Amino acid sequence: MSAAPGVSFWTEASQQVLAGGSAGLVEICLMHPLDVVKTRFQIQRNKSDPSSYKSLGDCFRKIYRSERLMGFYKGILPPILAETPKRAVKQPSTFAQARHVIRTEGIGFRGLNKGLSATLGRHGVFNMVYFGFYFNVKNAIPVNEDATLEFLRKCIIGLASGTLASVINIPFDVAKSRIQGPQPEPGVIKYRSCWKTMVTVYKEEGFQALYKGLLPKIMRLGPGGAVMLLVYEYSYDWLQKNW
Repeated sequence: MSAAPGVSFWTEASQQVLAGGSAGLVEICLMHPLDVVKTRFQIQRNKSDPSSYKSLGDCFRKIYRSERLMGFYKGILPPILAETPKRAVKQPSTFAQARHVIRTEGIGFRGLNKGLSATLGRHGVFNMVYFGFYFNVKNAIPVNEDATLEFLRKCIIGLASGTLASVINIPFDVAKSRIQGPQPEPGVIKYRSCWKTMVTVYKEEGFQALYKGLLPKIMRLGPGGAVMLLVYEYSYDWLQKNW
C-alpha cells in the first residue's frame, strides 16, 4: 500500500503497525476464553471419560469449577506477545517457560518449534480466506454514508470473513493442538507432522474429528474477525487524522 499524499512511507507504515497491533490485542483479550475451550475439545480423544467435555456449556462449567476464572485465560501471553512484540521484555515468566522447553526438548520440531508446519498451514489458510474474502466483498458492496449502517456493513463482512476462514482452516488447527498437546501414550510421539496427524485423526476418529472445537472457534473468530478489522480500520483512520 503506497503512502497517502504528504505522508512519509515510515509514518504510514507506523500507523498501520500500531493499528494492526491494537486490533490483534483487543481481539485476543476479548475472545481468548473461547480459544481455550476450543483447544480442550481438540485434544480430548475419549468422550466416554467422565472428565471429558460433553458440550460447549459443559466445558465452560468444568473449567470454571476446577480452574476458576483465570482458567479461561491460560496461554494468553504467547498470542499477546506475537501481536505486540514490545511486551516480550516485560514477561520473564514466559521466557522461563521457553527456556524450559529448549532445555528439555530442544529448539527443533520436537521442541520449541513443535507443530510449526500445522501452525503455518492454519495461519496461511485462515489469512488467505479471511483477507481475500473481506477485501473482495468490501469492495463489491458500496460504502454507506450513514455512519451506523457503514459500521454494520463492515461488522457483517468481518463476521462472515472470520466464520468462513474458521470453517476452512480448522483441520490444521486440530492437527496443531494434537501435535503440541499431550500424546496419547507417555514417551511415544504419535502426532508428528501436520498431514500425518490429519490422516491419523481421520482414520481413528472419523472425518468429524477434524472439526472438533468448530463451534467455539467460530464463536471466537467470527465475531473476533469483525472486532479485529473494525478496530484496525477505525484506529488507522484516527491515526491518519491525528498523527
